[in-house]
Amino acid sequence: MLALSEKWAPVLRSQPETGMDYQIATIVLKDGRRFPKAVIQGGLITKVGSDTEIPFMETDIEAIVVDHGR
Repeated sequence: MLALSEKWAPVLRSQPETGMDYQIATIVLKDGRRFPKAVIQGGLITKVGSDTEIPFMETDIEAIVVDHGR
């Protein structure tokens, strides 16, 4: 799991939930890589796709786009 700082709270609050208390998003890194289907619950990225090992750090994140896995 990867805990997100308060910096991301307004971004996540401004986008709708995918389900009860979670959002599915694409994580865009500063180097241009994209990680779809990231599950975010309570300020934590709990998995990316089916992988529970998060392959980046918070400082690598450029944007979080809640797209509900579409």
